[in-house]
Amino acid sequence: MYELNQNQIMRQDFVDNAIYDLINLINPTSKPIDWDIELIGIVRDSLKSAIVDRLNICNEMEFYPFINSQE
Repeated sequence: MYELNQNQIMRQDFVDNAIYDLINLINPTSKPIDWDIELIGIVRDSLKSAIVDRLNICNEMEFYPFINSQE
């Protein structure tokens, strides 16, 4: 069974934390937004679409490493 290596896990953490920080940074209220991995995933998918699919500057695995369950 394939597992993510430490660098891939660190990349996932970096992306998720950066998105969480961005969500709170652009929040127009003074109320902090709680950690919500579902919301983070929605934003991550949109960013992946822009960075990987539209700009084509890296592949999906480089942007956000994952385990392909179909392998």
